[in-house]
Amino acid sequence: MMWGHDRARARPAACHQQPLGSFMLGKELMIDPHLVQADPEVAALIAAEERREFEKIRLIPSENYASRAVLEATGSVFTNKYSEGYAGKRYYEGQQCVDPLEQLAIARAKALFGADHANVQPYSGSPANLAVYFALLKPGDTVMGMALPHGGHLTHGWNVSITGSYFRSVQYGVQIDTGLIDYGQVRELALKERPKLMIAGATAYPRIIDFQAMRAIADEVGAHLLVDMAHIAGLVAGGAHPTPIPHAHVVSTTTHKSLRGPRGAMLLCKEEMAKMIDKAVFPGLQGGPHNHTTAGIAVALGEAATDEFKVYAHQIVKNARALAEGLAGHGFKLVSGGTDNHLILMDVTPRGMTGKAYARALDRAGLECNYNTVPGDPRKPFDPSGLRLGTPSVTSRGMRETEMAKIAGWFSRVAENVANEAELDTIAGEVRDFCAAFPCPGIAR
Repeated sequence: MMWGHDRARARPAACHQQPLGSFMLGKELMIDPHLVQADPEVAALIAAEERREFEKIRLIPSENYASRAVLEATGSVFTNKYSEGYAGKRYYEGQQCVDPLEQLAIARAKALFGADHANVQPYSGSPANLAVYFALLKPGDTVMGMALPHGGHLTHGWNVSITGSYFRSVQYGVQIDTGLIDYGQVRELALKERPKLMIAGATAYPRIIDFQAMRAIADEVGAHLLVDMAHIAGLVAGGAHPTPIPHAHVVSTTTHKSLRGPRGAMLLCKEEMAKMIDKAVFPGLQGGPHNHTTAGIAVALGEAATDEFKVYAHQIVKNARALAEGLAGHGFKLVSGGTDNHLILMDVTPRGMTGKAYARALDRAGLECNYNTVPGDPRKPFDPSGLRLGTPSVTSRGMRETEMAKIAGWFSRVAENVANEAELDTIAGEVRDFCAAFPCPGIAR
């Protein structure tokens, strides 16, 4: 990373009671001097987080490394500007720079994904999905999405979400024995329940969803089809995963995860639905867009249109498959037997562990992922049987199949030493040394 000449040095502070010391390879972190002077506590925590993200192997499939360009755009003076409305029709003056910025992000989104219309204003994925509900449904209408314990998202109609409280929700799942969606069962449920909105997409489903089959079912019962591609957007952009755009009435996505942008969201739709979608976002659910996020989205979409990004997207899938093969070779039980995309879901109870205990042991050993329910899980969601991991972040650092085999070996060692803190600390040291050879976009020199 190119550091400016006006950067000051700041040592990382303690984070969660763990001493951090100096930065990797003897270098100290370099933090903006204005932040160090104004709020040294926050500056130290930022420095500590930078170091943590550098020294650990981050395998949470919804996380990534944004480029320095994305970080700088997101931290720009666009955070100062209020812009209720849309380009050419704002409720505030002074939009001479905001309007071209939003139009640029929209144009890049449409070109990248082949969509008729794009809205780049949603604050995050959950409000983006809720905007689709607001545009297409009335309270009490029937919604059909994938059940959360089977890999769906809270906003796909789960009962603790507003989407499962204000709407009548029916849930489809996967076959317990295979971990796969049975589209015949989905069709039978849809014919019985007659939803007005069907949702395809997942947060913990390691296989490709048949968007064409889901659209056929939606058409048969007279439903709109929403595809939530938040997890796979980067794979779709890079041509490493089938696109839902031709099949869905509306597509929602976050802009981070595999797309490697800032924390925001977009809605993509057919031209005939553009007005109702835009109206649902503003003034339906929110006020002024976060223009600094729009700037970061525009940069990320520009990066995603490059040949380099296509290579990265395909490598994510290669790495996920290699990691899955390595884990299976060490005796781990993979839900569905493997992966077609960026993530892996595995049941760790056959190894005599729970997902939560194993995830915490892995974190101490420098391997970051999250505990997760598995289909048919008899355990509670906060202490489930499974573990979810993915490869976007490690791929952004330049790791490839060979490194995935090494990571799988560490996973096995941790499984054999969950309660052995000394061994976990030894592995953490090995991981730190290993990570030193792989720069972090936006962080490392």
